[in-house]
Amino acid sequence: MKSSSSNKNITIVVISVTVLLALWALAAWKVGSEHILPGPWKTLTATVRLLGEASFLAVVGHTLLRGLLGFAIAAVAGLSLGIAGGLSDGVNAFMRPWVVIMRSTPVVAFILLALIWFRNDSVPVFIGVLTMFPMIYINIVDGIRSVDEKTVEMARFYGIPRARMVREVYLPAIAPFVVSGISSAVGIGWRAIVVGEVLSQPQYGIGTVMHSAQTFLQVDILIAWTVVAIVLGAIFEWLIRLAERLLIKWK
Repeated sequence: MKSSSSNKNITIVVISVTVLLALWALAAWKVGSEHILPGPWKTLTATVRLLGEASFLAVVGHTLLRGLLGFAIAAVAGLSLGIAGGLSDGVNAFMRPWVVIMRSTPVVAFILLALIWFRNDSVPVFIGVLTMFPMIYINIVDGIRSVDEKTVEMARFYGIPRARMVREVYLPAIAPFVVSGISSAVGIGWRAIVVGEVLSQPQYGIGTVMHSAQTFLQVDILIAWTVVAIVLGAIFEWLIRLAERLLIKWK
């Protein structure tokens, strides 16, 4: 039954992608200019050509490193401060204005300020941290607050140390919230990092080559790099879902 449902979903996904490509091809035919909107085949050719370029790995590698660095900083800060905020109303009240500012301020405003404060290579990392941290922090706090109070009271009654409570009571309970927060944070953070590269123009980066393609009206190259960014984002999403399944088995 489960296999039948899975096959049905795969079929629906294939149909959806086919419709998308058909609409894309129709729009390209209607526009009638590859300099404005190249068709799917032209874009696929450009994407394959990118894979053979000597600078491809350097461009993708630098963007991935910035993404991983930004995520690592946001995850460590979000997890540690989120646990503290979930356990303490005072810490959560202190962090609330910071989180509101990070969530409410337009990303482009942070980028423009970062261009003044940091080197070009550091701007995307800074933007990634600011966009990913609030989501991770909020989900951790919500996860801590969702822990059964009776379980906590029983642990306190038997004098279980705080460190052991965090490890054996809180962490298993907040695991789904952690996965959800990371999934949302990585999706938005990845896009923010590429946007940061577009504006900060480091030597190597997906955003840098996208900006260059736009400048010289190489629309097929621009869309090809967009496809690369989408594929990388999809891989991250798949890895997160894989970790979620492993986490469910562990629980």
